[in-house]
Amino acid sequence: MRLIILGSGTSNGVPAIGCDCPVCRSADPRDQRMRASLYIMGDAGERLVIDTGPEFRLQALRAGITRLDAVLLTHPHADHLHGLDDLRSLTWESPLPVYGNRHTIEELKERFSYIFRQTQPGGGKPRILPRAAAGPLHIGRLAVTPIPVKHGILDILGWKITETGTSGAAVYLTDVSALPSRSCTLITRPEILIIGALREYPHPTHFSFNEALETALALQARRIYLTHLAHNNSHRAIEEYCRIFQEKWGLTGFFIGPAYDGLELELKPSW
Repeated sequence: MRLIILGSGTSNGVPAIGCDCPVCRSADPRDQRMRASLYIMGDAGERLVIDTGPEFRLQALRAGITRLDAVLLTHPHADHLHGLDDLRSLTWESPLPVYGNRHTIEELKERFSYIFRQTQPGGGKPRILPRAAAGPLHIGRLAVTPIPVKHGILDILGWKITETGTSGAAVYLTDVSALPSRSCTLITRPEILIIGALREYPHPTHFSFNEALETALALQARRIYLTHLAHNNSHRAIEEYCRIFQEKWGLTGFFIGPAYDGLELELKPSW
């Protein structure tokens, strides 16, 4: 199973409109962060995307996405949902299942109501099948489990992905500010953990770097990637923060670092 970080940025994206800060002016391509999204490629040809933010068209073109088996949504905020219409060209042959929690599906139907009613001929719109995810899903050899997490006062979803014949799990938790204990039991010891960490100092609805890293260690993740990053810190600065964190706690045998747009990760077969 391969994973591609389609976007690693927060709701404004980086560079942010109208901002002249050093990160927004950075020449390092890893500091150019589209809105957060993940592309998942199963070894048997399964293709999934987590979240369709405003740059989904650009992300799909860059990653070479030509078909999907499902879309998994974390929550209905604009930076995670508002590229949904760009699924049009991927749904010409057959409707595409789109999974989220009940609140997300209700919001989707309200904001994209034109999808579900009769419109004039020639008006393109995506053919999607909104479905509330109440438990694990099986898409080919991929098992996909919704993970309830908190985003401030909101109940949203993270996602755990495993593959038949592959050791370990990949877990995607973005926009998280708290992880219920019942969810921790579902995702203990992931091989890959991609976790939202907005900035160095606290935020009421997002983990800080330190909160995300402490949570990742409590989950005993082996490879830890911070995502949903604001423009407060450059890629190099976040790498240094992670290096100091590892030294402080004497951590060895782990990878800890920032994600970046286009980063490719792999879970290898167990045989």
